[in-house]
Amino acid sequence: MAIRLPRSILRRTFPAEEYVRQTWFMITVCTLPALAVSIPFGVILALQVSVLAQEVGATGFTGAGNTLAVVRQAAPLITALMLAGVAGSAICAELGSRRIREELDALEVMGVDVTERVVIPRVLAATTVALLLNGVVMFFAIITTLVVSTVVQDLSAGGYLASVALLAQPSDLVLSLVKAGVFGVICASVAAYRGLHVEAGPAGVSDAVTSAVVLNFVALFAANFVISQVYTVLVGGPI
Repeated sequence: MAIRLPRSILRRTFPAEEYVRQTWFMITVCTLPALAVSIPFGVILALQVSVLAQEVGATGFTGAGNTLAVVRQAAPLITALMLAGVAGSAICAELGSRRIREELDALEVMGVDVTERVVIPRVLAATTVALLLNGVVMFFAIITTLVVSTVVQDLSAGGYLASVALLAQPSDLVLSLVKAGVFGVICASVAAYRGLHVEAGPAGVSDAVTSAVVLNFVALFAANFVISQVYTVLVGGPI
């Protein structure tokens, strides 16, 4: 993909229409599930962080703890899990079905590059949606933690936001975006690979979808750990 994408752009053969169609499809199927997860997650996070902050006498840093947890870890992971479970399974099922119907074989016989025409638009679409969805999840989760902390825990909204401004850095947002982008590439690549290598008919498609989701989950958590450790070594601060 790294080799063929620049080549397709230079040759003006990049399937832009397919990229737009896949991007819109992923936005429509992933946005509501992501919001349905981010809001209750924000409630739970706010309650747990508030209790911990009270126990250690650091109530004034509740806002920073909630926000950093959302930006650095929660938002990218929620985005990645939604892409893997919803968009990734759809990509794998679609490509697997086209493989067993020999549609992809027909494209190859006609000299069409399947990776350029089918895989690359989906990977780029997943990466684009991951970046956009990460921002949406981040916004709603942070607003949720703010509302819960100020209404339920009786914390000052000014003090909450002041602690965020004190500890949060632009590098935290960069970390979140890098994670989301990498997760999008991983989700679409694994799903496309499993879909392109389906065997044994319709049963093989269902097996491929299941294995793609499981592999994505394992790969995403591994990638999250690696990126977080590299960020900690280079920038410093807690994971």
